Amino acid sequence: MQKRQLSAIMFTDLAGYTSMMQQDEVNAKTIRDKHRQILEKTISEYEGEILQYYGDGALSIFSSTISASNSAISIQKASIEEKIPLRIGIHSGDIVIEEDGVFGDGVNIASRIESFSVPGSVMVSDKVFDDIKNHLNFSPALMGEFELKNVKRPIEVYALTNDGLIVPHRTELKGKVKERIKSIMVLPFINRSSEEENEFLCDGLTEDIITALSKEDHINVVSRANSFKYKGQAVDIRDIGKDLEVQSVLDGSVRRSGNRVRITTQLSSTFDGYELWTETYDRMVGDVFELQDDITDKIISEIKSRIDVDTSKSSDESHIDVDAYNYYQQGMFYYNKWTPSYALKAVDCFKKALKIKPDYDSAYAGLAVAYSLLSTTAYIDPEEGYKLLNEAANKALNLNPNNEYAYIAKCYVEFFVTWDFEKALEYTNKAIEVNPNSPDTNLAQSLYAIMQGDFEEAIRLIELARDIDPLSPLALRTLADTYYMKEDFATAVQLYDDLIELDPDFKAATEFKAWALMMMGSFDEALEIFNAIQGDTTHAIKPFVQLGYAYSLMGEREKALHYLKLLEEESRKNTSKDYSLDFATLLTGLGMYDEAFKNLDMVVEKKYGAAILMKVSPIWKPVRSDPRFGLILQKMGLDT
Repeated sequence: MQKRQLSAIMFTDLAGYTSMMQQDEVNAKTIRDKHRQILEKTISEYEGEILQYYGDGALSIFSSTISASNSAISIQKASIEEKIPLRIGIHSGDIVIEEDGVFGDGVNIASRIESFSVPGSVMVSDKVFDDIKNHLNFSPALMGEFELKNVKRPIEVYALTNDGLIVPHRTELKGKVKERIKSIMVLPFINRSSEEENEFLCDGLTEDIITALSKEDHINVVSRANSFKYKGQAVDIRDIGKDLEVQSVLDGSVRRSGNRVRITTQLSSTFDGYELWTETYDRMVGDVFELQDDITDKIISEIKSRIDVDTSKSSDESHIDVDAYNYYQQGMFYYNKWTPSYALKAVDCFKKALKIKPDYDSAYAGLAVAYSLLSTTAYIDPEEGYKLLNEAANKALNLNPNNEYAYIAKCYVEFFVTWDFEKALEYTNKAIEVNPNSPDTNLAQSLYAIMQGDFEEAIRLIELARDIDPLSPLALRTLADTYYMKEDFATAVQLYDDLIELDPDFKAATEFKAWALMMMGSFDEALEIFNAIQGDTTHAIKPFVQLGYAYSLMGEREKALHYLKLLEEESRKNTSKDYSLDFATLLTGLGMYDEAFKNLDMVVEKKYGAAILMKVSPIWKPVRSDPRFGLILQKMGLDT
């Protein structure tokens, strides 16, 4: 049953929890338990409700923003006293509560606000600010305006400055994206050379940039006369903002040495003088007018990417029927659970959105990524899934060439279905180019690093994704899998536990937790899980294959051979399915390498998606030194 309501939504999250776990698992769990005790005590005092724990954080709701803000202050002060590095974000908005979880625009925005925070601070959205600004209990300070992932309008973010709280400087904000520019002043460029004629180049550049910016419809530009009043003066950019009511300032300098010239530019916010962007250009002098045009074009291109453009002219998002948008959000909620059964639910939601709005590019892209999951897990016929995926992705790109999810879907097919890894990397790079601050693009790129065994780079990219979207089950799953591949099994088990706590239905987390336990020698716990999931057809490898592998590692060969016989019986009964990956896995565990390699050859021939992790998966460790394994990797293009 679905319930929709308006709530104040609060996210909390422990900063650096994964690192804590690696350094001292007992201490990390103690900190997490203290965090939860503080939450449960304080949230109930302010008549709030904890809807969901997710590993090291929690999602809570309140009937009012006043209660949520007071609760957040109390929670943060108690956390600071206990030396708990807690981040808090609050938003007010519409949420949808179902048996499967909580989703909606309000949840999405609140999680983004929390990701901006730093330990010890409380960050709130502009909607919360509007509710609390006239209350004496609160003293919020504007941090700036930001565009958030999957949020249609820019959001102003505020920090509560009550006694005892940490108030971050803008430079400390995490996960932020480019700030929109509504107004700008160009200060006269400074001549850093002794030659007087260089002054003409400085003034010419300044005038060219002012003229070019003045032609843009979506930005207010201070006139040349007002700009040149400041020529030769030392000024505080923040004072310019107050005096001229301008949001940003572009300034720069020109240094000439012989026939070479170096031009340095920077764009700063008048809010606090923070540098938003800087660039240095080295050129040969040549034709001075050609030089001015070249540099001006590059500077204008950068600024235009930050201009406050009416998004209704560049995207269909602002014209979306509310029901179509809700179906899309619900579809992404199901997709992010990263299981085939939920991906089917996501497909249904995206189709409902497209029935309402047939030209909805985001819904087509959502359909594409859902089909990519279903295809790569062989939950649907990979060939048919690939066809459906490409069709949906191409429609999305035709409607919007900058839809990152369409590129991500294509990238997953190249990774898991066609094994064209260079093409896959092209798609991930394109997705990063479209939106470098998307958690999903960073996760897609991390897959290439994992596949090549570059675990540190993979973890860096995954942590970037988690900074942007702390609630992403897919990011947590990918991080856990990376530690499993890295053979840090204890950390992997803890991360799988966090994921199971976040989403008990995330079956892949349960399965891989058991594999990690088995690899670290905790056989009793692993066997308990494998026995519990017997008969579950959603798992990629049959549970009795896992049991046989476990008994092989335990030295109980007769029991392992019993499960091999069961596999042989099932393969004879169900001739429509291919069991080469199952046989290869179990035979490797049993040490029957000749038979294992015969099946691995079939796995490669049929391009099983799971095989791309063969180079790094601990399952194949017993055969890695065998020359035949090297040939397998060579056939797959993974021998580099």
